[in-house]
Formats: sequence, C-alpha cells, structure tokens
Amino acid sequence: MNKIKYILIFSISFLLFLGNTVNAQSDTSEFVRSKIYVVTAMNGGIFVGPIITDNAQVLVIKTNDRGEVSIPKYQVKSMKELEEGQLNKDGEYVSDPLFATRYFFTTNSFPLKKGDNYFCKNVFGPEAHFGVGEKFGIGVMTSWLAVPIIGTVKYSINLSENTNLGVGALVGTGSWAFPKVFGALPFGTLTFGTRRSNINFSAGYGAISDGSGPEGTALFSVAGAIGGGGKVSFVFDSFIVPGSQSTIALIIPGIRLQSNDDKAFQFAFAAAFNDGDIFPLPIPLASWFMRL
Repeated sequence: MNKIKYILIFSISFLLFLGNTVNAQSDTSEFVRSKIYVVTAMNGGIFVGPIITDNAQVLVIKTNDRGEVSIPKYQVKSMKELEEGQLNKDGEYVSDPLFATRYFFTTNSFPLKKGDNYFCKNVFGPEAHFGVGEKFGIGVMTSWLAVPIIGTVKYSINLSENTNLGVGALVGTGSWAFPKVFGALPFGTLTFGTRRSNINFSAGYGAISDGSGPEGTALFSVAGAIGGGGKVSFVFDSFIVPGSQSTIALIIPGIRLQSNDDKAFQFAFAAAFNDGDIFPLPIPLASWFMRL
C-alpha cells in the first residue's frame, strides 16, 4: 500500500513539474520573436518574413501572403533585417522612403542609411548624395554649367523616438568661372516626427568671399512633409534671410509623387516675400530623384 502511495505521489509531482516546465517554456517563447527580413529580388519583387533557408544556392523566406518562397541566390538583390516601425498594424511592410532626408533645397536630421545613395536633377542642376555611415552622409551639387560646385556633409543624432538632431556644412567654390570665390554654410537641424510625416527647423550662417574678405548672413528654414510613406505626399520648404531693414523669405509648397522605392518626382510653385509684397517665381520647381 505504501508503495502505491509513493508511486502516486511521485507521479503527481513529476506531472506537476513537467507541466510547470512546459508552461515556463511556453511563457518564455512569447518573448522570443523570429527576426523578420525584407528580401528584394532582381526583378523588383519584395518578400517579407523570417528566413527558413539561406545557402549558396537558394534563399527560402516564409511570407504571410504567399507561404514559403524559394529565390535562387543569384536573383537576390538585397536582404535587410526589418527595423522597428517598418511593419504597420496589419503586419504589412512599409519601407522607409529613401528621399525623406530631403525637401526641395534643405535637408533634415534623418540620416541616409549606409549604402543608401541617390541622384537628383532639377531645373538648376544635378546632385548626388551618399550614405557612408549609419549616421553620416556626404554629397555634391552643382549647376548645369558646373558653377558653383558645392560639397555637403551631415551627421545625424537620434535624441528620442521622434526627435532628431543634425549638424553639417556646405562648402563650395566658384569653380572654373570664378576660381577666387569661396563659400561655406555650417548649419544645424532639429526634426520632429517620422520619415513619413515631420516638421524641421534649421539654422545656419552663410559666408562668401571673393578674395577681398568674407561677407555673411544668417539663414533660417522651416520645412516639413506629410504622408511621405505613400505615393503622394505634401512637401514644404522655405528660406528666411533676416535683415536689419527687411526680411526676405522664399516659400516653397509642393507635391512629391513616388511610384516605387527607387524613383520620385516632385514639383512646386514658389513665391518670394519681401516688405509685405509677394513675388511668384515664374518657373515651377521640379526635381527627379533616383536611387543609385
């Protein structure tokens, strides 16, 4: 009788221990999440999900809508782990817009991610920008006559979830037409919001010299974007030059059209304000963006 009693006690204890162990493993598993990747194929296809197989021949990714998808390794263009905020409430992938670091002329505090490069051409000339580090980017811009030639640098600092700080400078020369002309514009930016919708405040001091001594002035800007994650977004930019007698401001409201992650087109009708008068610019501003 005692043997049966001990066997029952041992069995119940074992089952309780086993049950607690299973529950503990189950509870722990709730906090373990598989890494989610976005895989871009050479034909432009985008697949999102955990990686099942990754070897020299094939990559297999488990997607929500198409199940397990096998992609020959030579057809894989890129593979990146998703960051926080890149899945919406429905679990769908929402890419960070590449051109979100730029308005029409001014930049904000968001960094170009390492390897994210783009080319832009507008009515004034071409430019190119390169993400050389996770927080550091460089660029070059000029006119269609290569006068002037301006180099840019920017370092970005994340202050909080929706607040970013940027510091940088533009340094340029008059190039072949005005070799003695040299200019510099150190600046700082403070951006509130996300890459898709934000408002940005920037300030700097621009100085230029033709060899006889520098002359400079303070420059300010308020800019922003709404709906930058969709195909159509509103983009606003401005330049404000304060003066002792009058303040000059250039106001640029516009629209950005983005058919895919690699290309975008934007246009605006700008106007200048001076002494209470408004002077519309006769030529609309248009820019074409392209991933490099």
